Amino acid sequence: MSTLAPAADLESNPRVKAVFDDIRATRQTEFINNMWRYLAFDAGLLEQTWAEVKAVMATPSEIDPLTKEMLYIAVSIANNCGYCVHSHTAAARAKGMGEGQYAELLKIVALAAKTNHLATALQVPVDACFDAGAPGA
Repeated sequence: MSTLAPAADLESNPRVKAVFDDIRATRQTEFINNMWRYLAFDAGLLEQTWAEVKAVMATPSEIDPLTKEMLYIAVSIANNCGYCVHSHTAAARAKGMGEGQYAELLKIVALAAKTNHLATALQVPVDACFDAGAPGA
């Protein structure tokens, strides 16, 4: 259940239309998913968020597109964002993620959650060799 309803004709706002057109061009699809439709209640927030997503997720970089999507899934699981888990799992599958990779990703996420909780509960001190700011590191 959402906290607001998107306007009936979102693209009547030229700023929203420009972002939606850029999403369509960048993703090479006519589909505008609900995240963008709901963010369109505030054109400035929509513009800023799309610019950030485009810069990180749609711009070639040191990390390949499938790995970016898998990282996004992992963080979305950790943050309990069902919407992002679903949308980025679909995106990862579209970029070639197989069932074996997905299973391995979930194993890694589960293991990291477990060891994070244990390290937090035990308040394990960081080893000096892991501290990039430590003398001699």
